[in-house]
Amino acid sequence: EQLQEIVDKGINAAEEQQKKLASKPFDYAEKLESEAREYSVKTLRKRYNGYSDSLFDQLRNLNSRFGSFAGDLVAKLEKEAAEGADAVAEAAEDVSDAAKDAKKTVEPKKTAARKTTARKTTSTAKKSTASA
Repeated sequence: EQLQEIVDKGINAAEEQQKKLASKPFDYAEKLESEAREYSVKTLRKRYNGYSDSLFDQLRNLNSRFGSFAGDLVAKLEKEAAEGADAVAEAAEDVSDAAKDAKKTVEPKKTAARKTTARKTTSTAKKSTASA
């Protein structure tokens, strides 16, 4: 009888342990099932759409910032290019004025040189007619 009681206790302990182990997967499945019911397809769709809308709003905001930055950069470059063009125009004007001044100083010398050449040619011509 004692042996039978020991075996009975062993069987009871084994049964209890088996039930505990077997209940674990079912407990997890029940928990998962209840959480899955919390998140219905409608709720999941709302969350997805909310995240999606937020993402695209942020992308639009970023695009707007880049557009503003690019516009400012182009305006700055155009301003610098215009200032550079003005500087080149001023320099060209200065060069043109200097060229005109140089031309004015060279022209009287050219006229004087032409008169001298013309006098030499005339006197040479007179000499040739006088010797003939």
